[in-house]
Amino acid sequence: MIRGAGRSFDAEDLKGSRPLVSVGPLATPTPRKNGNWRTFDVWSISLSAFFADLGYQAILAVFPLFLVLHLGAPLWLFGLSQALAYGPGALFAYAGGLLGERHGPWVVAVLGNAFIPLMALSGLARTPALAVALLVVGWWARNLRSPPRRTLLVASVAPSHRTEAFGFLHALDVGGGMLAALYAFLLVSRDVALGTVLLATLIPLAVSTVMLLLVRTRGEVRGGPAPIPAVTQSSDPEGPRRAVYRGILGATILYGFASFSLGFPVLTTALSTGVVADGLLVFLVSLGVSSAVGLGVGRLRRGRVRALAIGGYLPAAVGSAVLALAVALHGGLALLLLGSGILGAGLGSVETFEPALISLVSPFRQTSRRLGALSSSRSLGLFAANLILGLLFLVNGWYPYLYAGLAALAACGVLLVAARYSGSEGDEP
Repeated sequence: MIRGAGRSFDAEDLKGSRPLVSVGPLATPTPRKNGNWRTFDVWSISLSAFFADLGYQAILAVFPLFLVLHLGAPLWLFGLSQALAYGPGALFAYAGGLLGERHGPWVVAVLGNAFIPLMALSGLARTPALAVALLVVGWWARNLRSPPRRTLLVASVAPSHRTEAFGFLHALDVGGGMLAALYAFLLVSRDVALGTVLLATLIPLAVSTVMLLLVRTRGEVRGGPAPIPAVTQSSDPEGPRRAVYRGILGATILYGFASFSLGFPVLTTALSTGVVADGLLVFLVSLGVSSAVGLGVGRLRRGRVRALAIGGYLPAAVGSAVLALAVALHGGLALLLLGSGILGAGLGSVETFEPALISLVSPFRQTSRRLGALSSSRSLGLFAANLILGLLFLVNGWYPYLYAGLAALAACGVLLVAARYSGSEGDEP
């Protein structure tokens, strides 16, 4: 019985000895070169992420329950809804990078963020098709704004502090998600209607857009490429950077194939224990661990490619394997939460290192485009992963997690090979 259904720097810039000069139409605040890199804009961008996740992570936690348990949709339809969100969402992510490069990242980030609340309106839906449509379009808007928002952060921080900045962004981002899971859990535990919980997320989502409106950095293109410390001696100094960039994209696609919506373990847990609110504990544990790990690994300055593989993709493989064991052996709530926590640890490293590495191996004028390619690469994999998981659930409940674990392990291997051949295993980036 189920209860409770309801962002140019030259070499001197890298040494921190010259201020940056903007050649854009609007002056961009000079990123601070000292230890105080948490500027007004960094706070505004990060708080925007915090409030965004405070809203839509609650949606992601509750939506599968609303769709399957309240509207009566089959579980495979939830998998299809995630595939539709992430598949075409890849095009929106790449478009966001291109539009940010052409029209400025601030404009595109604000515009995309303003349409995310469509996801919350799914709580008004009375049919599965309408609920899925609102969730999907809102998620496309979220993908559109993600690359330009990351570009704004790059434009606001000197290279020496980018990993810390992205770790800080991720910590607030996922910290908001953890609080979202907490209030969703408390509300559902008190039998608040699932549709009402979805609609309540409109408030933090609106605040998120306001925080982006306050950002003063517009991310204007500054002249010249952005060299980084050489990762190896080569007749082609760009070769190692291209290798790292391509390696990250290739591994990101594979990691996308291993990445699935947390809605799946939410449903698995709720159906296993018979208590709807138990499923939301998966979000709470996973995002809580992810936030702490993102903040901690942001201090790492060397060997970040290897750290992405070992500290990001490998835990994703292990976490998925633990979930598979939990289902196959009927391990109960504790084992399901353990697997979810390990997945969260991997996500914290991935979301910190991937964008930081892309920004360090890219000229600033290409940063928005390349961050768009990063997001779209992940989304392409996610499209297939969620579709495959939805279908595998029709066969056996632990097959989807086994598949995801093997795909994450392959991503780890691909990135380790890329690090070896680029000569960046222990050096920058």
